[in-house]
Amino acid sequence: MLPIDFCARMEKMLGGEYDDFVKSYERERFHALRVNPLKEGEDFLSKNVFNLSPVTWCPNGYYYDAQEQPGKSPYHEAGVYYIQEPSAMAPVEYLGVNKGERILDLCAAPGGKTTQIAAAMGGEGLLVANEINPSRAKILSLNIERMGVTNCLVTSETPQKLAEVFEGYFDRILVDAPCSGEGMFIKNDTATGEWSLENVQMCADRQDEILECAARMLASGGRIVFSTCTFAPSEDEGSVSRFIEKYPDFHIADIAKFEGMDAGRPEWVDNPAEGLEKTIRLWPHHLKGEGHYLAVLDRDGDLSASKIRVSRNGLAPSAGKNDTAVYKEFEKDTLNFEILSGFFKFGEQLYKIPKAMPGIDHMKVLRPGLHLGTIKKKRFEPSHALALTLTKDKVKRCVDLGIDSAEIKQFLTGQTLNIASPKGWTLITVDGYAVGWGKSDGRIIKNHYPKGLRIMGGVL
Repeated sequence: MLPIDFCARMEKMLGGEYDDFVKSYERERFHALRVNPLKEGEDFLSKNVFNLSPVTWCPNGYYYDAQEQPGKSPYHEAGVYYIQEPSAMAPVEYLGVNKGERILDLCAAPGGKTTQIAAAMGGEGLLVANEINPSRAKILSLNIERMGVTNCLVTSETPQKLAEVFEGYFDRILVDAPCSGEGMFIKNDTATGEWSLENVQMCADRQDEILECAARMLASGGRIVFSTCTFAPSEDEGSVSRFIEKYPDFHIADIAKFEGMDAGRPEWVDNPAEGLEKTIRLWPHHLKGEGHYLAVLDRDGDLSASKIRVSRNGLAPSAGKNDTAVYKEFEKDTLNFEILSGFFKFGEQLYKIPKAMPGIDHMKVLRPGLHLGTIKKKRFEPSHALALTLTKDKVKRCVDLGIDSAEIKQFLTGQTLNIASPKGWTLITVDGYAVGWGKSDGRIIKNHYPKGLRIMGGVL
C-alpha cells in the first residue's frame, strides 16, 4: 500500500503519467549485477553462467533473470561481481573517475557505489569510504574486502568531523544522500511504512548539511555527484537549488542522458537553480530500474592547478622493520612479489596503505587500506582480504577448484580439503578467482575461510 499523501503528490507532479507510474509498482523488479574488473580469472562473461543483458548506462552492469541466484554462487564469494540495483549504477558513471585521484564516497554503505568507484580507480589513488552508522560501516568494509579493493580508507564519522580533517582535499565526492527512499518502495516495505511528509522535510534538511560538508572538502575545480533514490522534489531539485544558491562557485554540469532518462524539473521547486533541467531523473515507468535522481555539480577553478593538499592529520606513519619482520618471512615463503613500502600497524593488524594516506588520529577507522594480516608473536597469519586481492601467479602455492566441484562447496562451508599439495599457506581459487586461504600439511589442506562467511548449504 502506497502512502496516501505520497500518491496525492505524485499525481499532481505527473498528471497523465501517474497511472503508468503506479502500474510500475505491480511489475517484477529488475535484477542486475556489476562485473568487477579488479578480479582476474577465467572470462566470467564467456562462461554464460547466467542469462545476462547489458545495463546501458554502466559498461560493467548486466541484468539477470529473476529466477537466477548469483548471490549463492562461489563467484559471488570471490568478488567476481556485485549484485546492485540497475538505477543505482548510474551516479558513479557520472563522477568521471580518473586513476590516481583522491575520491570520497561520503554516505557509502552498503558499498555498491564505493566498489564501483574503486573498480574505475584500478587500485591507484586514495578512496575514502565513510558510513556514519557503525553496523552499516561493517557491511561496507566487508564488501570492500570481498571485491578486492586495495586503496580504500573506511571511516565511520559524521560529515562534519570529516570536513574538519579534509578541508579542500578531494578531487571528486559522491554524495548518495540519505533520503525518504520513495524509489525503493517496490522492494522495501519498511521504506513505505516509515514514509511521511515530515520525514521528507527532515531528509531534505539533512541533505543540505551533508552537501555543505562536501563543499568544504572539495578542491577548486572538483566535482560532486549528488544522488538520491527518491522522487520528492524538495530532496532532489530542491536540495540542488539550495546548494547552488549558497555556493555560487558551483554550477550544474551539462551531461549526456541515456535512453529512458529524464530531465530534472525546475517547475517543481521554488527558486530553481539555473540549469536544473540538466539534472537527471530515472523513473521506473520509463526504464528498467527503480527511481533515482542525480545531479553533477562542478566547482569553478582548475583542478590540475590546485595547490598541494594535505589533511589536517598529515600523513599516516609507516611501520618499522621490527613491525614487519614476521610478515616479510611469510612473504618470502608464500608470495611471488614483494611489498617494499606503505606498511601501517594498527594494533596487532598490519596493513598496506595507499600512497600518501592521511593520518587517522582521532578518527573512527575500520579499514586503513589493504589488511595484510595479524602479527601473532613470532608468526604472521594472512588475512582473508589479502587472499581476495591475489591471483595464482602471485603465490607459490595454489589449488584451483572448478565452479561445479564438490571441493569448492566443501571449502566455502568450512570443511578440510583432502588434497595433497606442498606444505604451507595455499591460495584457494575457483576458476582462477581467489576465494581464500588454506594451509597444507602435505596431505590435507586445513580450511582458513572465515567462520562468519561460511555458507551452510547455500552454495550452488
